[in-house]
Amino acid sequence: MPAATLARVFGYDHFRPGQESAISAVLAGRSAAAIFPTGSGKSLCYQLPALHLPHLTLVVSPLLALMQDQLAFLARHGIAAASIDSAQSREEAAEVMARARSGELKILMISVERLKNERFRGFIQQVPISLLVVDEAHCISEWGHNFRPDYLKLPEYQRQFGIPQVLLLTATATPTVIADMQRKFAIADADVITTGFYRPNLNLLVEPVARERKLERLVEWLGERIGQPAIVYVTLQKTAEEVAARLSERDVAASAYHAGMPHEEREALQRRFMAGQVNVMVATIAFGMGIDKSDIRQVVHFDLPKSVENYSQEIGRAGRDGEPSDCLVLANLDSLNVLENFVYGDTPELSGIRQVLAELKAAGQGGDRWELMLGALSDQSNIRQLPLKTLLVQLELRGIIAPLYAYFAEYRFKHLLEPEALLAQFEGERRQFVDALLRTSTRARTWCTVDFDRLYREHSAERSRVVKALDYFQERGWIELESKQMTEVYALSTPDFEPEALAVELHDYFHQQERSEITRIQSMLALFASETCLSARLANYFGDHDVPERCGHCSVCQGRVAYLPAPPALSPLAERNFSALCGGFIQRFEELKGERPGVECLTRMLCGITAPLFTRLKARNLPGFAALEAYPYAEVRDWVGRHAG
Repeated sequence: MPAATLARVFGYDHFRPGQESAISAVLAGRSAAAIFPTGSGKSLCYQLPALHLPHLTLVVSPLLALMQDQLAFLARHGIAAASIDSAQSREEAAEVMARARSGELKILMISVERLKNERFRGFIQQVPISLLVVDEAHCISEWGHNFRPDYLKLPEYQRQFGIPQVLLLTATATPTVIADMQRKFAIADADVITTGFYRPNLNLLVEPVARERKLERLVEWLGERIGQPAIVYVTLQKTAEEVAARLSERDVAASAYHAGMPHEEREALQRRFMAGQVNVMVATIAFGMGIDKSDIRQVVHFDLPKSVENYSQEIGRAGRDGEPSDCLVLANLDSLNVLENFVYGDTPELSGIRQVLAELKAAGQGGDRWELMLGALSDQSNIRQLPLKTLLVQLELRGIIAPLYAYFAEYRFKHLLEPEALLAQFEGERRQFVDALLRTSTRARTWCTVDFDRLYREHSAERSRVVKALDYFQERGWIELESKQMTEVYALSTPDFEPEALAVELHDYFHQQERSEITRIQSMLALFASETCLSARLANYFGDHDVPERCGHCSVCQGRVAYLPAPPALSPLAERNFSALCGGFIQRFEELKGERPGVECLTRMLCGITAPLFTRLKARNLPGFAALEAYPYAEVRDWVGRHAG
């Protein structure tokens, strides 16, 4: 049966390695994990079974680009698939939901955060689901904890929605991560399908280059390969702009791509790259996930990647057609501090964790629910939103809180059908309910704001019924609906927790993650400075030992071991004036907060690491902000500790 579908729908006459085993496990009703190298056809492992399963296949995917690329593929093959994503209007999302309810859709793609949305949760509970697919499933494990913290909750979502089986897909899972994924989803050893990590057509090249020579070397490299599709990866958005501009000045036509660009501009650039109208893309890691362009001949890391896992994913975009392709790292240690500072910036201060727990404790004294708006809590605690989400997930995993739902605090609507005509659509009790909804909504010139409290107080109208009615009105074209101020609601499961002990425990957890991330950076440097075959060493990192000891085509096998040049010497911190660098910041901090900033806070300011509070303090305008960004974070922290007391 699978082979017939493969030929009839997808036009292939044979499966790639591993695909048939994964598909057979799913069609036999078992959960499975497919761990294949990037570009090896993981997506087919859910696309084909979805055609045979009785109900909807729900795919959780981390990026919009991944969804769009796969949806385009499915559309070309006549498979009914859609996504619900942040780029859609409310009307478009409502249309997708209607198609799913009717059974027309076979595949629905969402981000993991969509599962917290009040309207979506109400919808998904009405739709039977055969299979939950988790793309980039390594995010379920601890190393991905600050990429998509909500991934950690997917096992609970599976139970909540009664989804009978799961398919996990990833290209970058170490043996430890695989074991973690198996445990969380009860996947049998026999249903973990790995096909190895060695790609014989990829030439892994590491070239030590001093910072001042990197751009010149990049121009030389790409200049010899004009017309060949290439991705150049950089760490910072401003570097992407600068390198693309300099390449273009030197007759190497290049475009910059990063998350700071408007969505439409990024989309247009991606389309042009896929069509071969742009050959060189200088990009942050915002670019590339899900890009299924088979003829990328060069992947160059102008800056160091974030980890071995990131490196493996990024080079995996080269040579998907099986033809030889070069993966070059222009390596030095100059940008090491920038990479490490990203890690340190995601570790909340102990004072911030205490602030969050104080908010939680106060909510417990007033009832058994905690309502929060992430942006406001981030500002209050001075914890970036992503690590704050991780903190909330850790509170869930410790049984302190349990997610109930998320809702938009404010709903407002504009009449497209006159109120009297809208009311005339209903009779009896429903008419009374709609009349109450319309009468209690506060009307400005054009928009009416729904008053949920008054509706419940005066008419016992449950919020869920009101939201459902508003969605229905919009589906029928009677109103235009808007919602804002996302509020998350948690049940307080353990109200008698001890705040100080829990704060220290959570702070220790984040420091453990910080050490783990720094270790991963060191593992990456060890790979690049390896004196043994790079291809074999990379495969071994991911538990694949069934590879040649020497590939014969990496830079080490070709006799070029990379001895990374040391960064330029820096003047001793002892020569710096603490008061001149920190005095202005300390004064502003004390005026705003009524207390002195801690060592971590001052260190982040000096290293140029952003934090919510720094925006309110206008810290970027102060002489100390980022003044010591070239120094190792730990060294700056020690120096601050000696002076801040």
